[in-house]
Amino acid sequence: MLDALNAAGLPADGRLLQLNSYENRVWQAPLDDGRVVVVKFYRPGRWTDAQILEEHAFTAGLAAADLPVLAPLALQADGHDKRLRVSQAQAPAPDAFDEEAPRTPQPTLGHFNDELSGAGAWRFAVCERRVGRAAELEEPEVLARMGRLLARLHGVGSRSRFAHRRTLDSQTFGHAARARLMDGGFVRPETEGAWISASAQALDLVDQAFARHEGLRHLRLHGDCHSGNVLWRAEGEHAGPNFVDFDDCCMGPAIQDLWMLLPGERSAVEAALYHLLDGYRDFREFDDRELLLIEPLRTLRMIHHSAWLAERWSDPAFPQAFPWFASPAYWSQQTTELREQIERMQQTT
Repeated sequence: MLDALNAAGLPADGRLLQLNSYENRVWQAPLDDGRVVVVKFYRPGRWTDAQILEEHAFTAGLAAADLPVLAPLALQADGHDKRLRVSQAQAPAPDAFDEEAPRTPQPTLGHFNDELSGAGAWRFAVCERRVGRAAELEEPEVLARMGRLLARLHGVGSRSRFAHRRTLDSQTFGHAARARLMDGGFVRPETEGAWISASAQALDLVDQAFARHEGLRHLRLHGDCHSGNVLWRAEGEHAGPNFVDFDDCCMGPAIQDLWMLLPGERSAVEAALYHLLDGYRDFREFDDRELLLIEPLRTLRMIHHSAWLAERWSDPAFPQAFPWFASPAYWSQQTTELREQIERMQQTT
């Protein structure tokens, strides 16, 4: 990891601190020049280079529009270290150009061939370190401010489309995820038959909800905009909320970036949603029909999360961190929660 940073023109002072991340391997590294950066080594096989570079181009455009996001730093391959190769996003066609995106894309994706491990090239990206605390999402003004920023983010996101990244729909995040769970043997008819039945019924209702609102506009989203991916800075150049981790950015309806910021208590959801949308509408129109997609999207996230755990189960970190996943109690709980989702979706039809 230190060799990769040094080869990319970011010589580190030798200290490394591992940060919490299950999907990728993420480290904090102080540099010789006094800066502190965060380096992310991508899990092999999850994304293609084209998908990663679309994420980088999106965050670069957001940063250029003065939105508080962490865009990858430019990497420099001087040719002396043959282990490093860098890639950059292609410049978009003029008629599809993001006004805020840099007209000359920078090389932001590194491929470091670690000969000692024999594992081939490891892909990585580097961004500045930005520290903050959890946002106080129970405060009306905080919610309104979040809404305003998300509206601006969606304004940039609406200017073009992803060509390579996923679209948030019932097939990709629901039916395909359910099939992976069943085909992989994680769900067995003789023991998890109730989950199989509940998930099928739930996805049928999700399909109906998306079919009813087929004309809703899809745009480029953060995609995983929960409270853990928002850092609140009290002061400085980037005071206020900062959006991090665009690893799951995708195409989808605007409500996807709003509903995960809502509180867990159902009684408080309506008030929180009011303040979020009040701020959002200061900068961008919102189609109220999307509110009927909150419970279908929540259902897709539940099924997709189970499939994500299953896909990573061969990684030793996952059985240690999620030991309950392989237990009958987990599938019983998921069945109960899916039935609750079925009831909620039936009530909002």
